[in-house]
Amino acid sequence: MRRLLLISLLLLPVSGAQAPARPVPASSEPASPEPAGSGTAMPGTALQLAREPGLSAGVRAALRDLPPGVQVGVLLREVGGGPVLEAQAADGAFIPASTVKLVTAAAVLAERGGADGEWTAELTVPAAQAGRAAVKAVTLRGSGDPLLSARDGPYSLRALARQARARGLRSVGEVRLDDAGLNAPSFGSLTLAEPMPALRLSDWKDDPPASVDAARARLGAALIAELRRAGVTVTRDTPGRAAPFTPYLPPTPPAAREGGVAEPDPFVPVARRPEQGVASVRSGSPFEVLARTLRPSDNRLSEALLATLAHPPGGNGTLGGALARERAFLRQIGVNLAGVRLADGSGLGREARLSPRALGTLLTVMHDLPYPTPAAQLAAVKAGQPAQLLPDALYRSRGNAFVEALPQAGTGEDVPGRTGRGGTLALRLRGLDLDVRAKTGTLPGVSALAGYVTGRSGRTLAFAVLMNGPEDTPILTLRAVQDRVVQAMAQAH
Repeated sequence: MRRLLLISLLLLPVSGAQAPARPVPASSEPASPEPAGSGTAMPGTALQLAREPGLSAGVRAALRDLPPGVQVGVLLREVGGGPVLEAQAADGAFIPASTVKLVTAAAVLAERGGADGEWTAELTVPAAQAGRAAVKAVTLRGSGDPLLSARDGPYSLRALARQARARGLRSVGEVRLDDAGLNAPSFGSLTLAEPMPALRLSDWKDDPPASVDAARARLGAALIAELRRAGVTVTRDTPGRAAPFTPYLPPTPPAAREGGVAEPDPFVPVARRPEQGVASVRSGSPFEVLARTLRPSDNRLSEALLATLAHPPGGNGTLGGALARERAFLRQIGVNLAGVRLADGSGLGREARLSPRALGTLLTVMHDLPYPTPAAQLAAVKAGQPAQLLPDALYRSRGNAFVEALPQAGTGEDVPGRTGRGGTLALRLRGLDLDVRAKTGTLPGVSALAGYVTGRSGRTLAFAVLMNGPEDTPILTLRAVQDRVVQAMAQAH
């Protein structure tokens, strides 16, 4: 996170850190909504508007085709700390639809994309029984991430069970699940209206459990089955809950209270020691799940990723806590939070608000502070050329994990579920020889597009186009206008 702070300080002069303006679009352009909670323009707003460009002729021409009543915000800027090139209502507070997933993905990547930052799962036994072949209970503890599988690969319950068996475990009285880290009821307000268990399996993608209790039962049954398959006897057929654990705080010796030297290793009673790990597994890079989330715009995976931000030690277990961590991340990278409202991880609801400037800043930082894909990182190490990991080279070699998780326009794929490289953009902007990698967003009356395009000059540009209108507005018309806007911006710059 130290790198994020450094980049944010570099970006502040050009990322809209000043107080937001009340959008006042030109009479020839569609009006835009006021930022939530805004009153009169803040001091300095007029100066900010005066020094920012408006829209190029091509973009203005494209926006004339908007249906009546549609409000639009636009921002185009160079990455690498470059200037704002085009702007209209850039600080307006718009319903962002699925472009909210950009915030979710970026916050998760910032937390889990670095060295040793992947998710983990482990099996523990009571410390007093560590090393024994027979134990009273074995407890599954994890990050609540959507990558843990029951049977497939090294990050699975099967791998945990085989590892425990190899370390001498032969008999277990009870399997327990640690689900105290997530307050599932606090996620009940999500529009998705699905249970949010503290521990989950990737195998549930097409058949999610109907309740948190059902999730516990299915997860417990899967772990018991894998332990038995590995040759470990399990007495009980139903899972229990993890035993509560309170860290032991030894009494302070008198010498320490008087400024002397305390005992270096105070004795901790066996009954108060933490549980001892008997098996552990680690997921791969979060890039895989980000691509599975952003390209087809998977709402369920988005909410599951948001829930990982709620898990301790960084989170307090609640939806509000996860959203607060997202806001803290945005603040750290220099996003102007005036008018920004976060309500979920998917954008499926209509409560969230984002501005084109907020998205533009986020996109710029995620380009300039890249997290390499595993393939790009391995290639750079093998070549002994760390310069390949510089932002621009990484972007152009398609090695930026955030950028490459986005849909790519015009691939022409016809894949059920839109899980291919093109995702939700596969059939848009075809035949135009444009390099567009961006996230779509759609709700009744709402259409959005935000991402990256390579301009005619060869420069990488970050853009955000947010459109809000009456709920019966033709979405296909809005998308067509957006495509022409992106074409015009690329051609003009």
